This record gives sequence, structure tokens and C-alpha cells, in this order.
Amino acid sequence: MFQISSEETYKDGDIIFREGNAGDWIYEVLAGQVEIIKQIEDRQVVIEKIGPGDVFGELGFISKAPRSATAKAVGNTMVGILDRSFLDEEYNKLSSDFQRILQTLSRRLRVTTDMAITAQVVRRRQDRVRKGLTLVFKSPAGLVNAFSEDMSISGMFIRTPTPLAVDELFNLKMVLPSDPDTPLEIGCQVCWARNEAQAKTKGLLPGMGVKFVEISDEDQQRLKKELKGYLATATARQSL
Repeated sequence: MFQISSEETYKDGDIIFREGNAGDWIYEVLAGQVEIIKQIEDRQVVIEKIGPGDVFGELGFISKAPRSATAKAVGNTMVGILDRSFLDEEYNKLSSDFQRILQTLSRRLRVTTDMAITAQVVRRRQDRVRKGLTLVFKSPAGLVNAFSEDMSISGMFIRTPTPLAVDELFNLKMVLPSDPDTPLEIGCQVCWARNEAQAKTKGLLPGMGVKFVEISDEDQQRLKKELKGYLATATARQSL
């Protein structure tokens, strides 16, 4: 068990610390969940979602560098701050050579993580297609007609004023222009949601980002073929 010097409570969405800020306290999640988020260009990427018993903030303690990511509470969350005198005492027991090894590993982990996430964001942007396709999904209020705003083989942004709750599972029907009589049927999960009020304050579109969690091999091949055609057309236009 870790030695806890104090406890802090946070509401859903509260920031525990921000990327780039100074700070080398180490935290343990006591209740609730915490998202670890990296800012890559104009996009926030969730690296990890951690729960009770997990620790975070350790890279700041080891490297003494600014925070490498943002920590945000998910739901009502309680964290414990590990006793600093105990940590310093245990760390100082290590030889100077071993401390240098840990510091080197910490720096390399920061660089590797940044490179991996940046590559992932760039790849997703390259593979995503801005295309408005007709969609139908079921919500607590009944069937909802919506449109895709952009999509990839693994997910899409659905433009709708009535997004579902984060993590909610639902079935989606998507009409492909190449075969309008046979809609794709896809099982989806909501990754994030933005209602009309939130969209208005940020100057963005309301809707939800979803990932595909269940799709038949046949429908996946049909979607791949459709996206490939859109990408080819977009590339041809850019070359004109």
C-alpha cells in the first residue's frame, strides 16, 4: 500500500493537472476514474483511462520536467497524494547511476509516447473522409435520422443535436450511395459527445464521435471499398 499524505476530490470533467504545468506530485486513484490526455496539434487524445489503485504523475517526479499530459476526472473522483517525504527517502536510497537510468527511461518514454500518438493522429487524418451519408440509429426518444460528418474504417463523427451518452452501445444503419438498397448495419460505441449548448460555446458542430465495435466481414469490405473510392476522388481533386 502507498503512503497517502492527503486526499482530494474532483467532479466529472475537473482537471487535476494540465500538460506543460510544473509539478512532481504522484497521485493514486482512490475512487472514480482519471483520463490521461495528450494535446497533439489541435486534437486531445486520451492515452489511458485509469481506475482505483492506479498511480499517475510519476514521470514528473522522476524527470523533474513539466507535466507530459493532462489528468482529468471522469465522474466523481477521489485521489490520494503520495507522501512526498517517503517518496524522496525511497528514491534517494537508489544509487546515482540507477537514478540516471530511471531519468533516461522517463525521457525516452515521453518522446516515444509523443511520437506514437502523433503518428496515430496523422494516420487517422489521412484515412478519414469528409462525407455526408444518411444514418439511422435508435435513441431513448426513438429512431434518429442523422448524417456522417467524417469517417474512417474504424469510426466516424455523427452530426446530430441529440447525441447519446459516452460509452453507450447502439446499432447504426448507414446508406452507401453505391448500394442504397442494402444499408450497412454496424454496432457502435460512443467515445465522446457534444450537445448543442456545448457546440455553440466552442463554435463546433453538435454530435458524437463513435467507434465501430461490431461489423460483419462483408459490410466491412463494402465500407472499405466505398472509402477507397472517396479517397481516390479527393486525391484527384487536390492534384487539379
